[in-house]
Amino acid sequence: QVQLVESGGGLVQAGGSLRLSCAASGSIFSTNTMRWYRQAPGKQRELVATITSGGSTNYAESVKGRFTISRGNAKNTVYLQMNSLKPEDTAVYYCAAEILGPNLRVGSYWGQGTQVTVSS
Repeated sequence: QVQLVESGGGLVQAGGSLRLSCAASGSIFSTNTMRWYRQAPGKQRELVATITSGGSTNYAESVKGRFTISRGNAKNTVYLQMNSLKPEDTAVYYCAAEILGPNLRVGSYWGQGTQVTVSS
């Protein structure tokens, strides 16, 4: 079994910063690509940022220059540093990971989500 647990969400004023964390645990041989998604009320879930096992990153246009995705030294943790937050960044943020298990099969896993609310 693999679990992803997010933390770090909360309420912040526009222009402020938050740092989200996501830790993977369980039967993990290696953690491959990790991603952050978000879903605002009434909207579809959108991909916010991606980081590969090699450290390559990619961002949605709406967050480029403001958000930074990174991985912890243990590689099973991913962070999302969010600066210059805007009210339109308000959403539930989800962590997702492609994880290679001991059976050498890759599975896709999701966290439970963490709420980020940006007030104007």
